[in-house]
Amino acid sequence: MILGMSIPLFTLVHVVLSLAGIFSGFVALLGMIRNRKEPLWTFIFFVTNILTDVTGFMFPFKAITPGIIIGALSLIVLVVAMIGYYIARLSGGWRGRYVITMAVALYFNVFVLVVQSFEKIEARKDIAPTQSSPVFGITQLVVLGVMILLTFFAFRRFRPV
Repeated sequence: MILGMSIPLFTLVHVVLSLAGIFSGFVALLGMIRNRKEPLWTFIFFVTNILTDVTGFMFPFKAITPGIIIGALSLIVLVVAMIGYYIARLSGGWRGRYVITMAVALYFNVFVLVVQSFEKIEARKDIAPTQSSPVFGITQLVVLGVMILLTFFAFRRFRPV
């Protein structure tokens, strides 16, 4: 039991938060590419991603895992992104810091989604039984490439007034 929930229910809550974070993050990132702030989606992104990271730390574990490391790194970049957005109000170099750290936090969540989908979905597990499989590596490389492109366009186009 975690927070009074069974492990399967807690896992479902964690996954829903993660998917909401990914969706809202893409809405906010695409908004930046269109030079729009999207304050509601940005707020939802921050809240759901922080809750995803925090709930990820609450699962029973015996050792530090890559997921825990990514969760910790995600919290660090989320703090920087929130400082840029809410405190520095995207002024000066904070605009660029915000775009990059927000996109990195989103990428971390998508990266974990891909890992989990290859571990939990049988059809994907069949074509890539391990994380050293070429299909897994190519998938992660494509995801990284797409995120780099989206981040590049957001960095170039996002100029809030």
